[in-house]
Amino acid sequence: MTTTDHDDDDGYRGPATLDLGDGRTFEVEVTLRGYVEPLDGRYHWYGRVAVHAELEAALGGKRAQAVVVTPQAGAVGELSDVDPWGRYRIAGTSTPPFAVLTEVSA
Repeated sequence: MTTTDHDDDDGYRGPATLDLGDGRTFEVEVTLRGYVEPLDGRYHWYGRVAVHAELEAALGGKRAQAVVVTPQAGAVGELSDVDPWGRYRIAGTSTPPFAVLTEVSA
């Protein structure tokens, strides 16, 4: 997982910006992963947004579309499912907001 501390090929963990598309943006921390779904042939990415009081105040536990932008890329996803610790789930399909390993080394 790519972080400010170390690299790994399996996702991203670190700072991101969430843009709700209505002028509200939030600087957050995210943990993201993904996989290619063989049944539909598309890349599905998902993860959690760290607890963020202003985001919770803005959404109140409701679902919302957002653009998540990391230092690597940006993508549209859906915020949903707040867990018991107050972290929103974020998920999307297609190009993820992080670099993906495209070649396997021998």
